[in-house]
Amino acid sequence: MEQQKVIGDFHTILSEGEVWKVGGFPLPDGSFWEYREPNAVVIVRNGILYVRAPLSRENHQIQILDNAKHMYYSVETIKVPESGEVSFELQIRARSENTAPNDLYDGYVSLNLLDFTTGAALDFFAGNDKYASVYAVLPFPGVEVPPSDKTRYFCIFKEDTNFKAREFNTYKITYDRGNDEAVFYLNGVEIRHEKNIPIKFNEFTIALGIMTEKDISPEGSVSIHGQTVIAEYSPVTVTINDRAEGKKATKDKE
Repeated sequence: MEQQKVIGDFHTILSEGEVWKVGGFPLPDGSFWEYREPNAVVIVRNGILYVRAPLSRENHQIQILDNAKHMYYSVETIKVPESGEVSFELQIRARSENTAPNDLYDGYVSLNLLDFTTGAALDFFAGNDKYASVYAVLPFPGVEVPPSDKTRYFCIFKEDTNFKAREFNTYKITYDRGNDEAVFYLNGVEIRHEKNIPIKFNEFTIALGIMTEKDISPEGSVSIHGQTVIAEYSPVTVTINDRAEGKKATKDKE
């Protein structure tokens, strides 16, 4: 049985906690690290969320806190059917100023599907001249990642330049819990298929972000040097296909 919903309503973006909230993580000292750039300009027009952010936020100790600069989390979490699939589709336009040419990770726009019950994530990153699909299990602050006899934490990036640079592209990620598979699509074309995913995603928080991905040096963060990233996002279409419910509905009709 298929259900579809749209997570957007960007006109509520300033009413934090209604549909979207500023992302971040609690810290051991009881404070909260916000992914909020203080000089970000936010515009909602024709249903599109536009964010222009001069990058300034740094964290010199924790990589995950240094990576994301400005990010919104969906208030609603999307539950994954036990035997079925869920997909997320939206359009993203990414542009940047003063980022290093051909270096996606110097400043980019992101779609992050985050499972805070397991630390797992499925992402798309889009930059000025390159994009990447990402599959990861990460040590999010405060999240207990299930033990594993294999590699517990990982982040596998796949980069490509075959997209409409600096224009809107359509990004879609489908996750099938029963078959342990994730499929990534760009402009309707399958560009990546991950099989035998070693962890079960339980639910997704949708995150729309502006990020960097630069390893913290022994001297601290090296992610900021005057870049500005401009992000534009359409609403996110979520499609849930519960095969168990579909079989039940068919059986009830018999």
